[in-house]
Amino acid sequence: MKRNIKFWCLIGNHDIFYRNSLDINALDQLYGDNNLINLIDKPTELQLGGCGILLMPWICTDNWNECWNATKNSKCQVMMGHLELNGFEMHRGAVCDTGFDPEEFQKFDMVLSGHFHHKSSYGNIHYLGCPYEITWSDYNDRKGFHIFDTETRELEFIENPYSMFYRFEYDDVDMNIEKIVDEIDYAGYNETYMKVIVKNKTNPYMFDVFIDKLEKSGVHNIQIIEDMLNLDIDNEDDLIDEAKSTMEMLETYVDQIETKSNKKRLKTLFHNLYNEALTLE
Repeated sequence: MKRNIKFWCLIGNHDIFYRNSLDINALDQLYGDNNLINLIDKPTELQLGGCGILLMPWICTDNWNECWNATKNSKCQVMMGHLELNGFEMHRGAVCDTGFDPEEFQKFDMVLSGHFHHKSSYGNIHYLGCPYEITWSDYNDRKGFHIFDTETRELEFIENPYSMFYRFEYDDVDMNIEKIVDEIDYAGYNETYMKVIVKNKTNPYMFDVFIDKLEKSGVHNIQIIEDMLNLDIDNEDDLIDEAKSTMEMLETYVDQIETKSNKKRLKTLFHNLYNEALTLE
């Protein structure tokens, strides 16, 4: 703002108060009076650097017709939106099976979208992912922001070097108290979230010292996974999954119950409710 730079911001699903309307949203309440911030709450066309861009906010019941008419009638080569398209990964390994058919947007040379946390591309559609880690589902998944060249149509990814979630494999068979006290960079875990995978804990005192050092380093949260019965697990993702997230436990529950209801829809409902709960105080 000090440099007088204009900023366009799309209204997304987590910005709105009602599911079926964008009329009441947090961004308007916070930044509605700022002349440098253009809040996009309806389909808007821009010409930047000779490139026609259609900006598309979250599509809901109230703006459905307006958004689809703009999509079909626009002559822009590029769309930037907050879209939910089926067949793309929301997080690594979690594929969206609801939302719009990607074929509906094939008329555009490029479609750049937010919404899903995982960065992925298929054909002309590019999910940019979130710029930083938010939940454990984002662990070890590349994050960052993008620069789009309106003249060359090149999309440059600038990776975020910082992480919020870490795992540490504890095995004191090959460790001694000197290594625990002096050789581990505890300062690097300040203000992070940790999962400690316990492979071998033969010396309870050393383990207590290790946890105490972690806590004093300023770690926000520590989850300890006793892995004594799973020594043959080598895959990092499997080890992380030993401490399941709330969403993963809900999905596991849905998989195990006997019901005539569509389980995919149930999982989507739980996912939406969980994300909504995260925004509440």
